[in-house]
Amino acid sequence: MQTEVHINLKKEIDDSYDIVIGTSLPRAARDILRSFPSDHYFLISDSNVKRAYGNIMLRSIKKNGVRCAIVAIPAGEQSKSRKVKDTLEDKLLLLGIDRNSVIIALGGGMVGDLAGFIASTLLRGISYIQIPTTLLAQVDSAVGGKVAINHPLGKNLFGAFHQPRRVYIDVGTLTTLPDLEFANGMAEVVKYGAILDAPFVSFLEDNTGCISGRNESVLAAIIKRCCELKAHVVGLDEKEFGYRRVLNFGHTIGHALESLSRYRLLHGQAVAVGMVAEARISASLGLLRTADVSRLERLLSGFHLPTRIPGSIDIGRLCRATLQDKKTKGGIVHYTLLSRLGKARVGVGVSHQQVQRILAR
Repeated sequence: MQTEVHINLKKEIDDSYDIVIGTSLPRAARDILRSFPSDHYFLISDSNVKRAYGNIMLRSIKKNGVRCAIVAIPAGEQSKSRKVKDTLEDKLLLLGIDRNSVIIALGGGMVGDLAGFIASTLLRGISYIQIPTTLLAQVDSAVGGKVAINHPLGKNLFGAFHQPRRVYIDVGTLTTLPDLEFANGMAEVVKYGAILDAPFVSFLEDNTGCISGRNESVLAAIIKRCCELKAHVVGLDEKEFGYRRVLNFGHTIGHALESLSRYRLLHGQAVAVGMVAEARISASLGLLRTADVSRLERLLSGFHLPTRIPGSIDIGRLCRATLQDKKTKGGIVHYTLLSRLGKARVGVGVSHQQVQRILAR
């Protein structure tokens, strides 16, 4: 005789949080202790950021008599792997992490993605806080709750959605950022204008000099605008069922480039090349004016970003690599393309053979 038992799991969860822009690291530490009390905090950082800022955060937390440990991993995208994740989890367990602990991700996008993914799975999920120290992380990867690690076949193939409790942005950390890393972040800044905000594109064009000169008030305004735009998108589509894919402009080809270069190309560099390539696809499909492709290319070049696929990368192999993208269905890659600067179209299916013909021109 057939019978059924119903499990009712309907619920509302409020994962809302604040992004605090313009704070200092010691002030962020004080706010963490007040807002997210715990017996044990765990700072996860990379070797470079630990040297620059790790001890500042460690002292700021421990001086209040609270336990805090810092665990550093080697700098570089190669650390966003299963092997490093396993090693890091072993260390955290040996240090006594429990369900009431708080993980603090202090560093760039790699650190935030890895620490957030560990927080989403360890002990079935614990709280974590993002303190991004690179421009790329401040405007993009630290916001929105997408956490992941890479696989040799592709980027971010293992991941989760796990929102941070709060994001603290100290614009002062950008003063020590190498020029290459600063340009890396500007690729994501340009992306926000290209997909969502035409006036923002004009603002970036008009202020290239003071942005490159790292004027803190201008940078704070840029970071705030990017966070506002991403917050709007994530608020409409947290789990990327549809509209959130607008943020993937430049990333389908960009991620394939990163993997094929074995991450010698930085994420922002790969995305910059990917944006121009995907703008060219948009123009070839009759969606975008060629003048807008040129305008996008000039803007990215103005921030010392590459815009052309490296000669060492075979176009056919690159296009085949896009088939590993999570948005591929039935052998058709679904791109986010542009209809004009400031307006994107999500889910445009293009075969990798068609993309190869376009990019080989």
